[in-house]
Amino acid sequence: MTKLLITGATGTIGTNLVKHLESDYQLVLADIDFSDFPEDLKQGSIIIEKDLSKLDAWENLLDDIDYVIQLAGNPDAGAEFYEGLLDLNYKLPQNLYMEANKSDSVKRIIFASSIHASDAYPDNVQVKTSEPARPDDLYGVSKVFLEGLASYYAYKKGIESIGIRIGDYKSPEEDIDPEADFYSRGKYFSYRDMNHLIDCCLKADLEEPYLLVNGISNNSFPRLDIDQAYKKLGYQPQDNAFEK
Repeated sequence: MTKLLITGATGTIGTNLVKHLESDYQLVLADIDFSDFPEDLKQGSIIIEKDLSKLDAWENLLDDIDYVIQLAGNPDAGAEFYEGLLDLNYKLPQNLYMEANKSDSVKRIIFASSIHASDAYPDNVQVKTSEPARPDDLYGVSKVFLEGLASYYAYKKGIESIGIRIGDYKSPEEDIDPEADFYSRGKYFSYRDMNHLIDCCLKADLEEPYLLVNGISNNSFPRLDIDQAYKKLGYQPQDNAFEK
């Protein structure tokens, strides 16, 4: 069975992806603390409880791994560089790519970027991944770094990567705020569409070793352009914030 590593597995997105992927893949779940992770999701998976910002935590971690879904990092949009971002959003992904560069098994890395990498564009602009990054906070800057890091390792070292600029992700327990404004609805990204996009990322044949796509649902007035995901990955989202 194909072996898949999910870093940051205990987060909201990671937990939902484990539920979605556990029947089709041998999962290796890595995070710093699994004390609050559902016990039933641990069954059948390999649990790695380590601080991945430390380089020695990666020793043998990628052995026999086919795919990596890189979710680990500090998701706080208000985080500061030295205190909150340096270790988790800079050192950690560099550790991953350094180790992947030594691996004989890793076929592709799928990583979580964020809408924060481009959300400083005016609200009435639909942002494409082909346009220059325009981060709206230091967290967004860290995601631009990750995109550049992945591109470097793809084109210079041959490590395939797909990055997803994740919009306003909603888990199964969440829904659109009935009072949400036009702009907020345009960023909506349902867990169902995220799961589908990950499936697309795992199965697609890439024309080039690096691809960056936007991740939102099929919103009538989308903040982000999803044409790249549609054309390059076969992404066909089902949910629409403006019909909820």
